[in-house]
Amino acid sequence: MIEWKNLDTLSSYKELEGATRVDLAEVMSGENGANRVKNYSVPMAEGYAYNYAAKAVDDKIIDTLAKLAEEAQLVEKFEELYNGAVVNTGEKRLVLHQLTRGQLGNKVEADGVDKREFYVTQQNRIAEFAKKVHAGEITNAAGEKFTTVVQIGIGGSDLGPRAMYLALENWAKKTGNFKMDAKFISNVDPDDASAVLNATDVAHAIFVLVSKSGTTLETLTNESFVKDALKKAGLNPADHMIAVTSETSPLAKSDDYLDAFFMDDYIGGRFSSTSAVGGAVLSLAFGPEVFAQFLDGAAAEDKTALEKDIRKNPAMLDALIGVYERNVLGMENTAVLPYSQALNRFPAHLQQLDMESNGKSVNRFGEPVNYVTGPIIFGEPGTNGQHSFYQLLHQGKTIIPLQFIAYKNSQIGNDVDIQGSTSQQKLCANVAAQIVAFACGKADEDKNKNFEGGRPSSIIIGEEVNPKTLGALLAHFENKVMFQGFVWNINSFDQEGVQLGKVLAKRVLAHDTEGALSVYSELLNI
Repeated sequence: MIEWKNLDTLSSYKELEGATRVDLAEVMSGENGANRVKNYSVPMAEGYAYNYAAKAVDDKIIDTLAKLAEEAQLVEKFEELYNGAVVNTGEKRLVLHQLTRGQLGNKVEADGVDKREFYVTQQNRIAEFAKKVHAGEITNAAGEKFTTVVQIGIGGSDLGPRAMYLALENWAKKTGNFKMDAKFISNVDPDDASAVLNATDVAHAIFVLVSKSGTTLETLTNESFVKDALKKAGLNPADHMIAVTSETSPLAKSDDYLDAFFMDDYIGGRFSSTSAVGGAVLSLAFGPEVFAQFLDGAAAEDKTALEKDIRKNPAMLDALIGVYERNVLGMENTAVLPYSQALNRFPAHLQQLDMESNGKSVNRFGEPVNYVTGPIIFGEPGTNGQHSFYQLLHQGKTIIPLQFIAYKNSQIGNDVDIQGSTSQQKLCANVAAQIVAFACGKADEDKNKNFEGGRPSSIIIGEEVNPKTLGALLAHFENKVMFQGFVWNINSFDQEGVQLGKVLAKRVLAHDTEGALSVYSELLNI
């Protein structure tokens, strides 16, 4: 029987609080450190390894985390989720993003349909549409091929798909899979849409409007901006636009679009990159075969999250070490540091994925919790970050856990040897050096040059960024966030925190204001 209990009621959590702390600088020095790096590693899908040697844990703490996983019934709760339980208690909904890339458990029916079949049907419809666009069977009014796809959406309709596109752009160009340039309009700031449109040949562009409800203020405003630009260019907007929306939205059967592809309420925006939200733009940009590989990688990593042994379940281990750092060691932040330019927008996606999911102060039943929940997420690709905020990470008073991501090979494949090593080797040398420097530090009589060390980090190491490895990486973090939400007994799948500002903004636009809201409206000339 599944029981949903607060973290601070679990005996294993109390045991964790009393566990002997690990001296990270000591255990990572010399031969001890070498042995840890070799032994504290868990295989992931698609050739990845999650290495946690530089985390402030030892076998005893991992054993206690394993007890916590068992007591909190983490794998059993995951089974509930993928078998179609109403895990999203806030909105009384199923949570089905994993179903877009594979059937992990039982057949799931909702709204009178087999949901796996529904998602596959939409993927097939998108694939056929994309193939016709690429073949010149679907063209602009002049019979000319579309050369650019522009996604119009905000939040999860932008951050995830944009990060995935940028991650695969160079790979696709190198491998001959690049079909169309992709661009993104998200911010309601008119400068965003204007900048994209000014750099786009709109006569040869197809626009993907993404709005589940069909009522998203920012997205519909940007749609109007785009339609106005098309009309001014003498073009019919209906010949240049498709919609990704729900079957019940006003966009679903509108003559304003070439076609409409469907999503549903069971996939939150931040979990939607493997749904039609990511599928349309990525299939148009790279071809449906590439999107299918992306889904395969995510599905392969999802299967590792079924493993009950914490030492064989990388997402669960990553999640529980994070809980230990957050709730026992009192660390408030996590820096995501991909040593890959391809992942330059991946930290921005993870900000939403993690902070929108687990930034909660009440449990699944609406009761206040007496412990902290989700961490603050930030990040930047290495080595750029080293010349930016690493100063604080190394010598600041706040100890911030670090999540490195690195690859043995670059996407370009024809690197240049400079001063005895390639650029990729220099990149990897930097990440190896940073892990040890953060963990071990360096004593110096000049306190300005003293490094205390004891800064914990983990690293996910892969071969290269390609569709399958990108899918696996995405699924790892989605599952990590899910497991942490289960441990904290919060609902990771709603986002009421974004709603209040929307409501007040509508009041401002309707001139229904008073007090401070009224004065701010006047100051901003609304």
